Amino acid sequence: MGAPMRGFFARAVVGVVVCVIALAPRDARAEDHDAFARVVVDAAEIRSGPGVSYRIVYSAHRGETLAIDGRPGTGFWLRVILPDGRAAYALGDEVQVFDVRPGEPDGPSRPGIFASPPLEGAVGGLALVGGIMSTPLVDGTTRAFGYLEARPSIVLHRSVTLDGFLGTALTSFGAQYLYGGGLSVNFAPSWPVCPFLGIGGGGLSSRPNADSFVLAREDLGLARAGGGVLMALRGRILVRLEATNLSLFGADDLRNAQTYSGGFGVYF
Repeated sequence: MGAPMRGFFARAVVGVVVCVIALAPRDARAEDHDAFARVVVDAAEIRSGPGVSYRIVYSAHRGETLAIDGRPGTGFWLRVILPDGRAAYALGDEVQVFDVRPGEPDGPSRPGIFASPPLEGAVGGLALVGGIMSTPLVDGTTRAFGYLEARPSIVLHRSVTLDGFLGTALTSFGAQYLYGGGLSVNFAPSWPVCPFLGIGGGGLSSRPNADSFVLAREDLGLARAGGGVLMALRGRILVRLEATNLSLFGADDLRNAQTYSGGFGVYF
């Protein structure tokens, strides 16, 4: 039997196995087995659609297992679930389909609610957070205001990102704007809950209302340091929780403010 004929039969076997798994009653599949695909080449290019014209969204290495979505792709492409919960397509020639019964020791599992933070292969991200900003005022008191912030990121490495920030305090006394940038270090980028620390600098501008005696019109420099955790959900969505200290300084002034925030982000 020639090589082209052997390749044809190999593709046909993969297609039959996947079709049988996909068309089996859902209850029966849940009781009997779960379908996975094991990579059998050095590196398999996983794509956003069933064809080589679609962009590569993930590179799977030999021995890595991916859950099959339960529906066959077009032709010899299999629809699989990536570790971060996204659906993508693998070429049937590059994987081996196999079954795992419930409770099987050391068997692979499908991604749950949480997934590994999608920093591997990402080039940028954006987080929108909200919370509280505690800041000293000109009358000597310290007050807490609502706070909103946007944080765009450039991913240098899955452990290091360059971050910008643009925030505003929600106060009836006027407007306070924070702006600047910095660097974050992710200590466990492969964990579903990833702690991080960040440092940065920028400025704070206060623009009080005409009748306000609480805020003063001023432009201050700031140094920022803090940390928090990233909790990765399916679909490359992150929950970001963070606390930071802001050292505000002018020509003859030095004071500290704090932010406590949480929100959602995504890497792409």
